[in-house]
Amino acid sequence: MSTNSSTEDNEPKLPHGIVFQDIERTAGGEGHGQDTDQAETATRFGSLCWPNSLSTMKEGDACDNLSKKGNPRWYQKLIDAGIEENGIQPVPIEGRTSTQYNQLFTVFFTATLEFGLSLRDASLVIVFFSLLTCLPPAFMGIGGMETGMRQFVQARYSFGLYLVIIPLLLNAATITGFTLMSAIAGGQTLAALNPSNISINVGIVITCLVAFGISLLGFHFVHLWERWTWIPNLIALVITVGCGSRYLHLQSQPAAPAAPTQILNLGSLVAGYFLTFGGMVGDYSIYHNPRGALSKPFSARARIFTYLYLGLFLPSVPLFILGAAIGGAVPQVPAWQAAYASTGIGGVMMEMLAPAGGFGKFVLVVLALSVIGNIAISMYTISLNLEMLMPPLPFKIRVHRFVFILATMAVMIPMAARAAKKWETSLINFLSVIGYWSGCFDAVLILELVVFRRMDYASFDQAIWNVGRELPSGLAALGASMLSWALVVPGMAQSWYVGPIAKRTGDIGTEVAFVVTGLLYLPLRWLEIKIRGRF
Repeated sequence: MSTNSSTEDNEPKLPHGIVFQDIERTAGGEGHGQDTDQAETATRFGSLCWPNSLSTMKEGDACDNLSKKGNPRWYQKLIDAGIEENGIQPVPIEGRTSTQYNQLFTVFFTATLEFGLSLRDASLVIVFFSLLTCLPPAFMGIGGMETGMRQFVQARYSFGLYLVIIPLLLNAATITGFTLMSAIAGGQTLAALNPSNISINVGIVITCLVAFGISLLGFHFVHLWERWTWIPNLIALVITVGCGSRYLHLQSQPAAPAAPTQILNLGSLVAGYFLTFGGMVGDYSIYHNPRGALSKPFSARARIFTYLYLGLFLPSVPLFILGAAIGGAVPQVPAWQAAYASTGIGGVMMEMLAPAGGFGKFVLVVLALSVIGNIAISMYTISLNLEMLMPPLPFKIRVHRFVFILATMAVMIPMAARAAKKWETSLINFLSVIGYWSGCFDAVLILELVVFRRMDYASFDQAIWNVGRELPSGLAALGASMLSWALVVPGMAQSWYVGPIAKRTGDIGTEVAFVVTGLLYLPLRWLEIKIRGRF
């Protein structure tokens, strides 16, 4: 049993509430004095440290935000006001009380080319592949509500405590890349208002700082922001399209009908975009009540799935089609072409809104700030990914969610500024390649739930969420994912590399990753379960 004096002697002290704890310390081995020790340790380490937020984290610990013991009064007022305290710890069933399932619609409704195709062909490809590839992430989002676990905490029940770090880093890199693109677009749009006085870097800083504030406040404020900001964003977009409609019909016409390779190249891009959401959807449903809609026509599961599906599909498809239309018209409109060369997509939007005069500039500001929702939810998810990197280290470090969000912002702003100047093309190429991993990840998690756990969410035992010896080894999940790349690479089609299969078929890397990983995971996971004698 630990004592106050031994805790003080043996645990290194760090400023601002970081506490080290031996990773092998178990929940049952501390005796009844552990809670007292943690409270006293929290007080000793300063004003940012309390048992519920920055204290040491034991194996099997779940979120204890319902307890007010040990919190200063001013801090508890912030928690009572709705600021989220919990990070990656699972939320017990009594903490999953929200029945506002439509939050899952608005959070993704607000968040959200040229391939040698006509606008009609591009639109048909976008609609078809979107209808198909919105299904996996919408289905995966149910798990957050049913288990009370973040998406990559659920992934530990397939990939294990340690090997999950590999897809975790890929997920963080992918989301960071898309967030940089959003920040650049917002910065370019603000800069287009007055290029001589507002630089793209200033625009990037403004959008990132506002997004930082929203993501810092946490789950409830992210949902609140996304619930209402889509309305002015949609109005601004409709005004922009109306003002620029006189040129949007001037489309570049391809010399030949659409070829299968062109169709699959665009389709793979759409699939990679939607499947990537499989790494984050569960983060936004962990507080929803899994039994809150049983008396209604749709069960809670059906409502979560429906809202997620529509929240991904409805905003994305029109924007994709609009992007294709603008991309096809830019070469035909000299003013748009010059604006694009000067300040990117923001310059094109400014030219489209030119007929509206001063009001058009106001609309442009609304459009520029519309990326804040994307950046906020990305910062929120990336901060959770960073927090999940802590348990496998030699010592457990329990740090407040604020620290991870601050670190995320500190990295994103300079990277976005640099990417806007020199890396934008390289960043796009990077995102095109790294997105293939999402097909592997989604296939593993879906098959784990449907085939091996038979849709029994209770089999995701919260008591072992951070206990490596009780979780799967992850060899089956990682092995299936890595082996699939033997066919993914030949099926890739990028600007710098086209595989032998892709030369005939077009880019099918994402689709191959999903299907082949699934086929390989079935026997490998069966073998892993047989050897272990349990999940």
